[in-house]
Amino acid sequence: MSVFEVWAPNATKVRVHVDGTATDMFATQQGWWSCDVTKVPGQRYGFSLYDGEAWSPVVPDPRTTEQPDGVHGLSQVSDESYEWTNHSWTGRILPSQVIYELHVGTFTPEGTFDGVISKLDYLKDLGITTIELMPVQPFAGDRNWGYDGVQWHAVHEGYGGRRGLKRLIDAAHNAGLAVILDCVFNHFGPEGNYTGMFGPYTQGGNTGWGELINLNGFGSDAVRSYILDAVRMWFEEFHVDGIRLDAVHALWDPGAIPLLEQMTYLKNEVEATTGIPRVLIAESDQNDPRLVGAQQAGGYGLDGQWIDDVHHALHTLVSGEQHAYYADFGSTEVLAETLKNVFYHAETFSTFRGRTHGRRLDTTIVPASKFVTYTTTHDQVGNRAQGDRPSMNLSPAQQVLKAAVVYCSPFTPMLFMGEEFGATTPFCFFVSHSDPELLRLTREGRMNEFKRSGWNPSEVPDPGAVETFERSRLDWEFTEEQQEIHAAYRHLLQLRHELRLARPYLEHMDVEYGDQWVMFGYDDVRFVANFSAESVTVPFGGELVYSFTDPVVSETDTTLDGWGFAILR
Repeated sequence: MSVFEVWAPNATKVRVHVDGTATDMFATQQGWWSCDVTKVPGQRYGFSLYDGEAWSPVVPDPRTTEQPDGVHGLSQVSDESYEWTNHSWTGRILPSQVIYELHVGTFTPEGTFDGVISKLDYLKDLGITTIELMPVQPFAGDRNWGYDGVQWHAVHEGYGGRRGLKRLIDAAHNAGLAVILDCVFNHFGPEGNYTGMFGPYTQGGNTGWGELINLNGFGSDAVRSYILDAVRMWFEEFHVDGIRLDAVHALWDPGAIPLLEQMTYLKNEVEATTGIPRVLIAESDQNDPRLVGAQQAGGYGLDGQWIDDVHHALHTLVSGEQHAYYADFGSTEVLAETLKNVFYHAETFSTFRGRTHGRRLDTTIVPASKFVTYTTTHDQVGNRAQGDRPSMNLSPAQQVLKAAVVYCSPFTPMLFMGEEFGATTPFCFFVSHSDPELLRLTREGRMNEFKRSGWNPSEVPDPGAVETFERSRLDWEFTEEQQEIHAAYRHLLQLRHELRLARPYLEHMDVEYGDQWVMFGYDDVRFVANFSAESVTVPFGGELVYSFTDPVVSETDTTLDGWGFAILR
């Protein structure tokens, strides 16, 4: 049995309080403290720290695995046992996957892991192979996107806690679905973070969301272990199939062995010892192919990364928006470039950034499956002033056109919950901080951010209001129009599989474009699309496989309706 331990180099004395009884701890090595009190599942505990002048209040364990009373409450020793039933699960590699991003709290009326379980059959029927959960680590209050997490080894109790997450993963595997967990390792949330009392978990500087995590300064070995132990826990104890790494560009990590590379080593070890593949997917705005480059060639060896450039090219073409970071997008030429070379900004000038951005990618050696593409994400919806989805501004034909481009491309596609039926509920930014001043600052920050981007701040929903959260819940009663959109999504995902469109190398894919149209494909199958409201004739014909509208197809050309597309062979 293990005993209570804690890394607290900032303290001169430490006490552990277990079920109301305080015990002095003794220093061991490199800032660690221990005691002779044995851990027993169900015990409630915390630590008080002496800084040389005074004792602190009792606070949670930075490595807590269970917080029954929220981020400010006592920690609880977890019972790690669980009777898994997913014995036949062999895992999934990233190529050929279809990912579905969801927020547990707003995906179903229940807002729990069990609520997600009730939708697994629906997702499988749609053509989904992998669900991606937005962060589930504890945050202040009961309403949050999850990116304000502060206890990286625990699970938010309001969703169902540790056992609820294990039930979901077990059920998903038995349904043939993989589970990816979105993890935030680049900052701590603004409320409930007590790590600074214990040791140098951060190193000053700011990501825009919080202080930089200490990955290379004094004491950083323990901080890296804190992160890597979390990754191992999700893989081994929770049977998670993959981790999406939030905003890795915000990791200040100039050392000789980057944290991301250590994660790859760890993942490889887990794969070798369990026989089940795992994936690591980075979110980054740097357009840096080294993230997915082979370690032998100086890369980090990650399995995939999100690609905003394809989204931006599609969004601007269909919506007409070209403000802020959309400034350089909005033409069929740009879309064609991203389809062929992934990054639009690849050692080229970015108007939004005012500098050269990105790096060229060698598409002859890096497969397209390493790049996760989408028509929208939680960010692309929730970081709009009113949290309005594309489906709230676009026609069904425009929505399905965007989806068809993504699903007929060789990239790994991802859906954001509700887009498959044209959801008309927004996905707003919401929080439930208990500190009134923090809530005020959050409100003002959002208002000022949108004002700078040209939005009317009076139209921004109050992120702290319960109504803002409730409005963001999906409505599962489909209208006739939504049923048509859903049927189109389902059919497109079927065709992606049947036509074997997840082909690995972009150099084998032909891409052509005109002022209003784009074509991409191969000798045996082509996709043509019209990015205008007027009909257009494209110089490609053949046999029509599928369209959401009514194109006229001949042997030599195809006339597409406004916002129409055709899959040809």
